[in-house]
Amino acid sequence: MRRAEFGLCAALGCFAALTLAQKTIPSSSDYDVVIRNGDVIDGSGRPPQRLDVGVTRDRINFLGNGATLTAKQIIDASGLVVAPGFIDPHTHTLEDLSDPKRSRNDPYLMQGVTTVITGNDGEGPVEIGATSEKWRTQGIGTNAALYIGEGAIRREVMGMSEAAPKPEQLARMQQLVARGMQQGAIGMSTGLYYAPGNYASTEEIVALAKTAAQHGGVYDTHMRDESTYNIGLLAAVQETIRIGREAGLPVHISHIKALGRDVWGKSTDVIALVNQARAEGLRVTASQYPYEASGSSITASLVPRWAEAGGNTELLKRISDPQVRPRLISEMERNLDRRGGPDSLLIISGRDTQIMGKTLRQIAAQHSESAVDAALDIVKNGGAGVASFNMRDDDIKNFMRQDWVMTCSDGSAGHPRKYGTFPRKLRKYVFDEHVISLPFAIRSSTSLPAETFGLKERGRLKQGYFADIVVFDPATIRDLATYTDPEVLSTGVRYLLVNGKLAVSDGQIQNVRAGIALH
Repeated sequence: MRRAEFGLCAALGCFAALTLAQKTIPSSSDYDVVIRNGDVIDGSGRPPQRLDVGVTRDRINFLGNGATLTAKQIIDASGLVVAPGFIDPHTHTLEDLSDPKRSRNDPYLMQGVTTVITGNDGEGPVEIGATSEKWRTQGIGTNAALYIGEGAIRREVMGMSEAAPKPEQLARMQQLVARGMQQGAIGMSTGLYYAPGNYASTEEIVALAKTAAQHGGVYDTHMRDESTYNIGLLAAVQETIRIGREAGLPVHISHIKALGRDVWGKSTDVIALVNQARAEGLRVTASQYPYEASGSSITASLVPRWAEAGGNTELLKRISDPQVRPRLISEMERNLDRRGGPDSLLIISGRDTQIMGKTLRQIAAQHSESAVDAALDIVKNGGAGVASFNMRDDDIKNFMRQDWVMTCSDGSAGHPRKYGTFPRKLRKYVFDEHVISLPFAIRSSTSLPAETFGLKERGRLKQGYFADIVVFDPATIRDLATYTDPEVLSTGVRYLLVNGKLAVSDGQIQNVRAGIALH
């Protein structure tokens, strides 16, 4: 048995290979790329098959026994897995893709990702069309799709006000959602945990989601609560389901988790709520990243939303107000306890390089002050990004086993998930710990997001589909980025085709920007 065959058996259990109906070889068999002798996992969830793949221009034109095919480039995939390129439904790649120096999207290419979705958490551009046009003229390394962000729209119309919108303000926000959808957004995202999204009522969100639904959009949400910060984890899931039911559109919980000691073990209850909604015919899905630490900011993690009303200037005033500060400190102490205490927050980004790589406890000890006082000092000095160690592996595994949960990175600066999510899931949860099978993992990263977000003719290795293809070594694929060294490219991706163009060849990134904006 070859090394790859053994690795696949370890991940899958032994299987009886399925046989595809052989496609008739075209009379002209001169392809651009032919991938031979690989273990093909087509994204459907079916076991691997020994097939050859032929690509002409940006399409897959052949699947079968292609021993006699000729091509401009032949890739020998012996011992390797051939799969659809991975689709990441939650990223923070907007700035990367819009910057000519970073638009190739190297951290994602080396994970095997061929499509990213951005504008999540209610953020992103209000001008969807202008962003897509910039990507078209400049070139991008991966395909990319955009959400129209509710938070960005609310800020555009109402600033950082915590007030309910007046009728004319709500109408203006609905107009902006409609325009974003017309310009190519795939749906509307919210960040109801964050300001200003947190200030919106459920009814306000339903009204905006109905507009997205009229244009065939999806509702994507970082829910109002993933712990016990306000309405609680289970109530937040119920709110999400209610929005989908009343607005009449699919809903996607964008990174599902049980965050903090108050809700550890609640994954079973969350899964039951989602399964019940799905049984009723509602389209509910979720995504997750395979890490025990979330990525956030010191402000979002600890400061209550009421303190952010009016924007940063008002927040700084409240921090200095002796009448307000005791209440602020009291609520921040409770939020810190929810997170697991000052050892659970690691500074990973920000303007103050002196605190990088230190925990909140270490920073507080260094300045002989309480953890909350240290946090407020950080906020006053411009804030900082944190890795917040607040999840348990048993909850992560429980969510991962659900057939409606897909893989996402939520990739952001300073967190290793931006560089390592997809290889980490394969290495840790498929090959090492056997939590899920390889075909199941591939489906969760390919056809499931493609079908959920309407990315037509992507997410499968199928004749006539776009040639977004990853070829990886099951023995060497792994993440190398860590919390202390987060910007290390993953290894194991040998070849990657984006719309039929080789973006990675023999493990090396090519100077190619073959991605397009997806609508």
